[in-house]
Amino acid sequence: MPVFEIGRVVVKTLGREAGLSCVIVDIIDRSFVLIDGLKIRRRRVNVRHLAPTPEKIDIKKGAKSQDVRKAIEKANLTEKFENRIKLDL
Repeated sequence: MPVFEIGRVVVKTLGREAGLSCVIVDIIDRSFVLIDGLKIRRRRVNVRHLAPTPEKIDIKKGAKSQDVRKAIEKANLTEKFENRIKLDL
C-alpha cells in the first residue's frame, strides 16, 4: 500500500497553507502530487511538504473540485478540512 495514493487525506506541513487538510487527486511523479481541498485550491505540491493521515475518501483520478467537495461531505470530514491543525515538527 503506497503512502501517497489518490484519495488519501493529507495535511500540508509547509507554506502559508500549513496545517490545512487536503486530498490527493492525482500522482504526477515520485516527488509531486496534485492536491485539492476546501480551503486549498488545486495545485501541484512536493510530497515532502505533506503528512499523510489514515483517512481516505473515494474519488477518481483527476476528479473535479466539485466532486472532491462532495466526497469530503459524504465522508463527514468537512470539519477537519475547515479547521487548521497545529503542527509540532
